[in-house]
Amino acid sequence: MISITRLNGSQMWLNALMIETVEETPDTYVTLVNGKRIIVLEKAAEVIARVKECYSEIGIHAATIKVQQTEEWS
Repeated sequence: MISITRLNGSQMWLNALMIETVEETPDTYVTLVNGKRIIVLEKAAEVIARVKECYSEIGIHAATIKVQQTEEWS
């Protein structure tokens, strides 16, 4: 889960695995895999950094690297 701030200033926790896209135009929109869009106060780079940190904490990043290396060796 990552912490994000809605436009009204309220904090919410979002499941990072549900994020499909993050775009900044100039507001930052987070689009979820179910199609729901959330506008947040954080910049896109900050949201992406939080997602990467979350992935790292649960081991997704390391697993992805290992799978890529295995595929390259085959």
